[in-house]
Amino acid sequence: MSLPRSLVLLLLLPFTAYSVWVLETVGYIGLLKAHMHPAGIQVFTDLVLMGLLVMVWMWRDARASGRTVWPYLLATLTLGSIGALSYLLLAPQSAKVAASRQPVHG
Repeated sequence: MSLPRSLVLLLLLPFTAYSVWVLETVGYIGLLKAHMHPAGIQVFTDLVLMGLLVMVWMWRDARASGRTVWPYLLATLTLGSIGALSYLLLAPQSAKVAASRQPVHG
């Protein structure tokens, strides 16, 4: 998966700032308490499943590309989307993508 780094930053920076604010305001316990009703449990379970799917994808992608994945898996387990977005942000650009961004002379 390849997303423009500017798009990943556009998602990562404000979401990280918002997440820090929420955690400073209510903490992890408050965040979990907010999900302690049937609808909240469904949303929380859905997010956990999506996080697991993303982590499986990261594992396979890292293995195929020779990247170290453990820091991103741990970040995804503890910080959710911030870990996955960081993995995308710090992905090496493929030669094809890098070549397409080179100016054409001639």
